[in-house]
Amino acid sequence: MKNINNSKLRIIPLGGLEQIGMNITAFEFEDSIVVVDCGLSFPEDDMLGIDLVIPDITYLKNNAHKVKGFVITHGHEDHIGALPYVLKELNVPVYATRLTIALIEHKLKEHNLLKSVKRKVVKHGQSINLGKFRIEFIKTNHSIADASALAIYSPAGIVVHTGDFKVDYTPVFGDAIDLQRFGEIGKKGVLALMCDSTNAERKGFTMSERTVGKTFDNIFAEHKNTRIIIATFASNVDRVQQIINSAYKYGRKCVVEGRSMVNVISTAAELGYLNVPENTLIELDQMKNYPDEQMVLITTGSQGESMAALSRMASNMHRKVQIKPGDTVIFSSNPIPGNEKAVSRVINELSMKGADVIFQDAHVSGHACQEEIKLIYSLVHPKYAIPVHGEYRHLKAQAQVAESLGIPKDNIFLLSSGDVLELDEEKAQVVDRVQTGAILVDGLGVGDVGNIVLRDRQHLAEDGILIVVLTLEKYSNQVLAGPDIVSRGFVYVRESEGLMDEAKHVVEEAIEDCMDRRVTDWGRLKTAIRDSLSEFLWKRTKRSPMILPIIMEV
Repeated sequence: MKNINNSKLRIIPLGGLEQIGMNITAFEFEDSIVVVDCGLSFPEDDMLGIDLVIPDITYLKNNAHKVKGFVITHGHEDHIGALPYVLKELNVPVYATRLTIALIEHKLKEHNLLKSVKRKVVKHGQSINLGKFRIEFIKTNHSIADASALAIYSPAGIVVHTGDFKVDYTPVFGDAIDLQRFGEIGKKGVLALMCDSTNAERKGFTMSERTVGKTFDNIFAEHKNTRIIIATFASNVDRVQQIINSAYKYGRKCVVEGRSMVNVISTAAELGYLNVPENTLIELDQMKNYPDEQMVLITTGSQGESMAALSRMASNMHRKVQIKPGDTVIFSSNPIPGNEKAVSRVINELSMKGADVIFQDAHVSGHACQEEIKLIYSLVHPKYAIPVHGEYRHLKAQAQVAESLGIPKDNIFLLSSGDVLELDEEKAQVVDRVQTGAILVDGLGVGDVGNIVLRDRQHLAEDGILIVVLTLEKYSNQVLAGPDIVSRGFVYVRESEGLMDEAKHVVEEAIEDCMDRRVTDWGRLKTAIRDSLSEFLWKRTKRSPMILPIIMEV
């Protein structure tokens, strides 16, 4: 074995940098790898038909014998969503706090993995030993209960990973962030700090979750005679708690609607993270037994997602809830970057139906702003700063904060997914790159849709398709039937008969030309058809649809 002094710690982000979502980072020391988080991200606009995106874990599969386990900071989709897919290929234990494990178990159940995957609930303040590492869970605040920061002890030094966090001195449930523990670990000497950058561009402090409760109380007091519908993130249990508190105070009943919401709320209530007064929650079917002014509907869809409950209500597609004039609809969330258009569409649809839409002040972020980031840096005093969790501009903003606190520029690392950062007390540097990327999940297919398929989908979406069908006689290659041209998404055939007839002539000429030149190879025949037709259509319409020649033989 090598002398311990020249062994270095390797930090390898496999996703989650340059974007919000798909967080997964490997920590490697000699023969041990511990993976922090395993999240998914949602598809970009150009990923047509894709449902989710998960990280490429080739590096972990190639080093499967070293991987000791997954350590999860909290139960959001961008930190746990890819676990069921990844655990099918790499069955190692999963460690997390109670609510987080419960949400993970729900996913494993859907994928029939409950029996095969080992999981362990860890309490805040506890440590677990995984190979050469010891991982300590530290209590933090976030927009989902039971969030943790991690102190990762390795022979090369301590790395503190904040997870997603904010500093909330008055949380709705449980204790405030354990700042004292951050300070104690800082006193031991911390090699590197990996800190949440999501709000690093915002000055000041993030408001306490409790301030939203006051806003709800005011809204409920002002809208005593209308039905209230509140859309928020399914996972924000504390937000739901405050809605239930306000509803109880003003004598209203609550209905929870939306699959993911029902899911998280029932899990949280079972585990005691949600305190529901007797007879406050009712089923959706019982709603008709109460007048509007006694109803609160808590729903998913605050991001304008087309299949979520609120969007279905807005577009009259919801089976049981119709929006009526006079309804008060509250958006208790900010649009995630990229969702602004979808959110504003839903707000417009709701307003047209006569609803009163409120989206000011009914939300606070779950992420730290600059002053809280400074607080963590001051307590932890890291030698190296590695901003994580955010797009490049967010990481950059945190790098500037770190520099303003006196961390030398050379000790701040803006990594990309796939970079291998080697570090010890003497120095830190990026020494290598490993394979990373996005694996697309479409329906039940994982990774079977790649760039080529997406390019075809894009092509079909932009210009449509033409199918040319003809029948040739075996041996003599005489044309027996066709060519017939079928158009989908290119032009409406009944109104473009002239164009279609001309196209048919072009194909016939191309085939005749091939026959004259004694071309019998189908591949070359198809290419000739494709080329001549595509040139003709481009000249006439300035469009280039996908052209599929189909030849049959009798």
